[in-house]
Order: sequence, then C-alpha cells, then structure tokens
Amino acid sequence: MLKEIECKCQVIKNFTPSWFASVMGTGILAMTSLFYARYVPLLKNLAYVLFYFNIILFFILLIPWILRWILFRKEALNDLEHPVLSNFYATIAIGMLVLAADFIVIGKNIGVGEVFWFIGTLATIFFGILTPYLMFKGEHVKLDHINPAWFIPPVGLIVIPIAGSLIIPHVSGVAWEIVIFLNYFGWGAGFFVYLALLAIAMYRFILHHPLPNTLAPTIWINLGPIGAGTVALVNLIKNSSFITIREPFFIFGFLFWGFGIWWVIMAIALTLHYIKRLKLPYAMSWWAFTFPLGAYVAASHTISSLFEIQLIDYIGFALYWLLVVFWLVTFVKTFIHAYHGALFKD
Repeated sequence: MLKEIECKCQVIKNFTPSWFASVMGTGILAMTSLFYARYVPLLKNLAYVLFYFNIILFFILLIPWILRWILFRKEALNDLEHPVLSNFYATIAIGMLVLAADFIVIGKNIGVGEVFWFIGTLATIFFGILTPYLMFKGEHVKLDHINPAWFIPPVGLIVIPIAGSLIIPHVSGVAWEIVIFLNYFGWGAGFFVYLALLAIAMYRFILHHPLPNTLAPTIWINLGPIGAGTVALVNLIKNSSFITIREPFFIFGFLFWGFGIWWVIMAIALTLHYIKRLKLPYAMSWWAFTFPLGAYVAASHTISSLFEIQLIDYIGFALYWLLVVFWLVTFVKTFIHAYHGALFKD
C-alpha cells in the first residue's frame, strides 16, 4: 500500500508540463480527419472517436497537473523558471483552445466551445507573457537553451483566433468587442514574437552545435506558427465584417503557407539526419511531431479551399498520413513508457 502511494506521488512529482502537447496533437488530428473525410469517408468516424477521446484525455491529465502545484509546488516552480521546460506550460492553455475549435467544428457545440476558448485564451495570454518575462529578467538563459520549443507561447497566441474567429458571429455588443480584441491581440502579438524568436533560432542552427537528440523533434514546432497562423488569419478575416478588402490578407496567408513547404522539407531532412547519424531516442518532445504538422495540414486544406487549388489539398492529404503515422508511433511509445514508469523517474 505504501509502495503504491509512493509510486503515485512520483508520477505527480515528475509530471512534466509537456503532457498537454498530446491533447494538442490529438485535437488537430481529429480536426484534419474531419477535413479529409471528403476523400475517405471513414475518417469522419475517426474524427469523432479522437474528439471524445481527447476530452477524456484532457481531464485525466488535468488531475496530476493540478495536484503537482498543490503537493510539489517547488518542482512546478523550478520547471516554470527553466529556460526550456517553461515553454511547455503553455500547452495546457493551447490544448484548451484546440478543444474549443473541436467542440465548435466537430461537436457543433458553440456554448462549450466558447467556455474552453475563453479560459484557454486567458491562460494562453498569461503564459505568453509570463514565460518571456521570466527569461528577460533572469541571467540563467544560455545559448544552449535556444530551441524551437521557445515558439510554443507565441504559437498559443496565434492559435487564439482559430476558434475565436468562429465565435465572432455569435456574440454582439461589448462581448463582440472583447472577442475581436482578444483575437487580433493574439494573432498580432504571437506573429511578431514568433518572427523575433525565429531569427534567434536560426542563429543557433547556423552558428552553434546541433540540438541534443532529445530536442530534435522540436524542429517541427516551426510548422505550428506557420500552419496555425495561416488558418487563424483566414478565419479571422472571413469573420471580420468591418474588413471589406480581404484579398491582400488571403494572399499573405498563401505566402505564409509557402514558407511552410520549405520548413517541411527541412524538418524531414533534419529528422532523417538525426535518425541516421545521432539517433532519436523517445522523449515527450516527440509530441512536437504532431500538432505543428497537423496545423500545417489544416492550413493546406484552408488555402486549397480558399483559392480552389486542388494540388495544395493533395499535398495536405499526403502530409495528413504522415501525421497519422507520427501520432500513432508517439502515442504507443508514450503509453509504453508511461506504463513502465520511465516518464516519471527523477
């Protein structure tokens, strides 16, 4: 009995903030499965299964996340101050934003979607400001700490309008103004912070030694702001009645999507390099293979629908199957390592 209690305490104590990346990855797979059910009708059933599974997953993960702050606050705070781990705290908030989009698009439940979106938005803004602040004021950040996981807080801000823009037509008055403010603040702040961090990440890639192999999957995170930013921009402009000239924004979204093609090729090449030369051991960072790629798949479908270019949808559909493989492998690996307790060791 005592051993069981100790084991459970160990799980809570070492429950890293990156666990909610699994909610993000599962949520975007559900969404893109629904999009591509037009080619394979069975994917619609998969979308619903993943949607309901993801709701359960979120609330299961929420229990140890909260308990850690109550029982092991010191460890939780240490992670919050860590120049790498701190960026993953935003995943709980982004996970809520992804669930909000799933509730609205898949579940057709605008009410629950609004609740998840509002709470997720406030939490995303909180971590989107707190995480950089802790880095700015400290002297603990070194060149070795620079990695694409730094993109996660601004990605969260960019994700806000994906579901938030769909809420705009359902509110009015002061509520409408608040929703508009949060959406435009999120995309604007997230996009420009991302550009600044992209320059820093490029500096590290070119002039410093390669990322450690446990962080190699974070290379894919760059597709997050590109994919989510494209979808969010298109959705936001479509649902902003006060914008009458929309084509320039849509063209910019197309160009932004184009940058993603370059990064997909680069991410694949670098991943193969790590597998062949440096090895790629499993770590929770493997979930970085899922949401960013899924966001880019969603962006491909969005751009294809907007400009009626079928080739882009085929590209998205091909990448969708890569996403399915990534999700399956990562999910199985995570389940096995969690079952054997390897993810909760000191």
